[in-house]
Amino acid sequence: MKIKVKKLTYEEVLKLPAPKHKNPKRPGAFFRFLIRALGSADLKATNFSYEIDPAVKVLEKTPCLILMNHSAFIDLEIAAKIFKDRPYCIVCTSDGFVGKEGLMRAIGCIPTKKFVTDPALIADMRYALSRLGTSVLMYPEASYSFDGRATALPRRMGLLFKRLDVPVIMVTTTGAFARDPLYNCLQKRRVNVSAKAELLLSREQVKEKSVEEIDEILDAAFSFDSFAWQQKNGVEINESFRADGLERILYKCPACGAEGKTHGKGITLTCAACGKVYTLDTKGFMRGDGGKTEFAHIPDWYTWERECVKNQLQNGSYKIDAPVQIYVMKDYKAVYDIGSGRLIHTPEGFTLTGAQGKLNYTQPPTACYGLYADYFWYEIGDVICIGNRDMLYYCFPNDVPVAKARLAAEELYKMKKAQKHATNSNN
Repeated sequence: MKIKVKKLTYEEVLKLPAPKHKNPKRPGAFFRFLIRALGSADLKATNFSYEIDPAVKVLEKTPCLILMNHSAFIDLEIAAKIFKDRPYCIVCTSDGFVGKEGLMRAIGCIPTKKFVTDPALIADMRYALSRLGTSVLMYPEASYSFDGRATALPRRMGLLFKRLDVPVIMVTTTGAFARDPLYNCLQKRRVNVSAKAELLLSREQVKEKSVEEIDEILDAAFSFDSFAWQQKNGVEINESFRADGLERILYKCPACGAEGKTHGKGITLTCAACGKVYTLDTKGFMRGDGGKTEFAHIPDWYTWERECVKNQLQNGSYKIDAPVQIYVMKDYKAVYDIGSGRLIHTPEGFTLTGAQGKLNYTQPPTACYGLYADYFWYEIGDVICIGNRDMLYYCFPNDVPVAKARLAAEELYKMKKAQKHATNSNN
């Protein structure tokens, strides 16, 4: 899938009017059918099957908040199949509206800027639930999983649940990540996909439980591990390209500690610095040459990288300083290529400069709990997105692992919040 791109100067983009807010639309039966029809081939190819909790079936005509883990584009097709008899709106990224706003609104999509505080979103969700009488589908992770586990979730989601005042349904998919992991260059594997829809919280439980209790329930619902699922169930992935792009998550070599020197191709990941070769076997395990495998489980390797980033943040050595190509989003007509610039990320946050010195944007570490980082963003490249309600900046770096920036943003946010809490406790 591609996105409409237009080249403008930064000054020209600043003059563009921001899109006016529009209330969500109730998706009509035709568009619900269209989504199912378009996704039928994908679902058939995966031998898709699903289960629905009887408690969910009872609520078929009741507007609900539907949560779902986010692994691949097939997630939307899965939801359309499971809830074929239930009208629902979809909370989706605002860049999905570029060049096709009319269609996206017609199918019930509600735009929001990822990892940017958006007060209008809650009002739009309440409008859909109460005024339109539709359910609302939401992916609380906001981004696809990198390593097959949940992306960082926002805290205090219970406050949102209480304001919406509706039952909460959880849809958990299995096999979707294994079939189409984001790192694997958009190449699909032969893997069966299934899903289960369960009642996570009744309306009464949403009212009775504390925000902290709801966060714990949500964390438990998102405590999945796709690689562990593959290994436990003996799911064989025989494709010869299964390690293509693996350096996007396994960017640091555990044998020599070099960063940005690994390269995944075919069924192996090789470090150009020390020559170590790791093979990704058909069951999803990493096997190191020479008889030593530091991390056989890919999520363990990713967790180790997180700890390395955390140590760099604590000792002050963390820094990303890279030339980037900058696209900006101001409206839904296009994303605008404003040329090259420089992105710097340190313990003090992000700084983006460009447009011949006219652009100088800074973003503190506490701006958000996570970071919109993605691979193959609309087939353009790996991206780091920062910004605010007025403007989003999509930065495409060369030779910088965007996964590291995401890990650093998540850990930095937690560190700054802990420091603030400790300061307040001492006062």
